[in-house]
Amino acid sequence: MKNFLLIFSIISFFSVTGKATIINVPADYGTIQTAINASTNGDTVAVAPGTYFENINFRGKRIVVTSNFYLNNDISFLPSTIINGSAPLFADTGSCVIISSGEDSTTVLQGFTITGGTGTKWFDIHGAGTYREGGGILIELSSPVIQFNIIQNNQAINAQGLSGAGGGGIRIGDGNPKILNNVITGNAGKYGAGVVLNYTGCVMTNNIITQNSGSNTFSGGAGIWALNNLAGKSKIIENNTIVNNSATVGTGGVLSWGTTLTLRNNIIRGNTVGAQIVKTGGGIVNATYCNVQGGYTGEGNINIEPAFSDTNFLLAVSSPCVDAGDSSATFNDPEDTANPGSALFPARGTLRNDMGAYGGPRSYSFPVFVVVGVNENSSLVNEFYLLQNYPNPFNPVTTIRFEVRGLGLVSLKVFDVLGREVTTLIHNRVMDEGKHEVEFDASGLTSGVYFYRLSVSHPNESAIRYTQTKKLLLMK
Repeated sequence: MKNFLLIFSIISFFSVTGKATIINVPADYGTIQTAINASTNGDTVAVAPGTYFENINFRGKRIVVTSNFYLNNDISFLPSTIINGSAPLFADTGSCVIISSGEDSTTVLQGFTITGGTGTKWFDIHGAGTYREGGGILIELSSPVIQFNIIQNNQAINAQGLSGAGGGGIRIGDGNPKILNNVITGNAGKYGAGVVLNYTGCVMTNNIITQNSGSNTFSGGAGIWALNNLAGKSKIIENNTIVNNSATVGTGGVLSWGTTLTLRNNIIRGNTVGAQIVKTGGGIVNATYCNVQGGYTGEGNINIEPAFSDTNFLLAVSSPCVDAGDSSATFNDPEDTANPGSALFPARGTLRNDMGAYGGPRSYSFPVFVVVGVNENSSLVNEFYLLQNYPNPFNPVTTIRFEVRGLGLVSLKVFDVLGREVTTLIHNRVMDEGKHEVEFDASGLTSGVYFYRLSVSHPNESAIRYTQTKKLLLMK
């Protein structure tokens, strides 16, 4: 399938020349990083399903690091092969993945869930200061390919003593990478919670960028935050679904700050606060064939509810975004060979481009993902306080303690890093004022990061008026 010509051509080239080696993790090397260290240019590091508590650095290697997705393009390997960066050796190097040593487009990261990263203390080479950036992925002076990943529940928020913190999902600076067919969701940053583009070129195609939050500085840009240009390099943002991201300043959607963005065939809706697209500092946005809430001037742009058919933002057959993208054949959806003239699922309708992440030449399905707000967070009121669990990390039992002031209807649930409910510890129980505790026994679960969420409402009210989520680390 032409969607995967890039990755297969890379592997095939080195195979033909006899230079490629496939290094298997954990069969050959126990960790992804040791496999990278042992690799040479042209190698493939193939990672078996499992959770790897690592913070990896490509160290200039022009290699492919992939889950078993590369064998047959099976998206089930994305949620089952996890790089978890929540336990870094050094607190100031908390990005799950760093690519910063001049890597080019033969460097590929694909087929993972990338989660738990907290960002890396990073000096801005343009003299703006020192920041904490790239919770999930940090890219600098490099042009890799990042494709077919779930980049979820990372953060870059600790700005203490620094100039700022941002790029919770991905931070890109001074390169020209390709960001293709990823889900970027549930990340947090004080700016650019989803993606930061800093003095960089970039091609961002067929990504879902959703539920990224916490952007409260530098004009927000919770979906995409873009600053300044890199000579000769364009920022092309095409066939993405950028929805339901949130900031408290500027925009929760797309920010162009002193840079030029080309937006084409995107869906940009439901982002709060502010307008969906904001320009500042001389920023320029050339948007065409996009569905933008509130409208935006440009050829083919519309402002209509997109009619998603599921929580993965797949378009309904009747969606106004079907066959509404750029009509040039360059942007056509793949053809269903069994039905000539019709688009291959998950694209819809005819071959004309569909707006959003399922349209265009790289149209492909995403694994089911669920966002439960599993960044640590709270909506505090005076009546209820969630305390901590102890021990944490734990194996396999921990005790969760919380306090209720006044009568409360309490629910306490545990989720995994993909937002799937693991267990309900308390289900809508009326609890008296005072301190309470509940034991969580994780004997049947695998090692990894989990989250516990407390929700409290008044016994006579259905609406939740307090919720807080905290992180658990199970280490067996």
